[in-house]
Amino acid sequence: MKVSDILRVKGQSGGTLLTIDPMEPLVLAVNIMAEKDMGSLLVMEHGSLLGLLTFREVIQALSRNQGALGDLTVRSAMDPKPLTCTPDTLIDEVRRMMLGTHSRYMPVVSDGELQGVISFYDVAKSVVDSQNFENQMLKAYIKDWPSGSPETDGK
Repeated sequence: MKVSDILRVKGQSGGTLLTIDPMEPLVLAVNIMAEKDMGSLLVMEHGSLLGLLTFREVIQALSRNQGALGDLTVRSAMDPKPLTCTPDTLIDEVRRMMLGTHSRYMPVVSDGELQGVISFYDVAKSVVDSQNFENQMLKAYIKDWPSGSPETDGK
């Protein structure tokens, strides 16, 4: 399974890419994330991915600024070098990368163009769905096992 498979499923469920300009106030980003119930915002400048803002970066900014957002900008809090993948990246590789860096969100980029963003939830769900499908196929195979064969007679 590849990242493109997750993006295809997310596209069918109306997944929306939320972006923000790096010079916007951080408080605006927090309000958007809260209103839309999103854990991340893609920071875009001139049509290119510049960074990623997640609730982790917001909390770190709050900690550095004595609990106040004040007039901090998105640029001051964002991760300027987020981990990215391509649509052709295998899900097992994405899972390894996300676990290794404790990343919860990963932008998907192809030829310099943003394709989407996947979350650790998306990756975990795809793995579980794949395992459930395999399990169903194995059960169907066993159920249809021919009778009278050595495997079913215990010989």
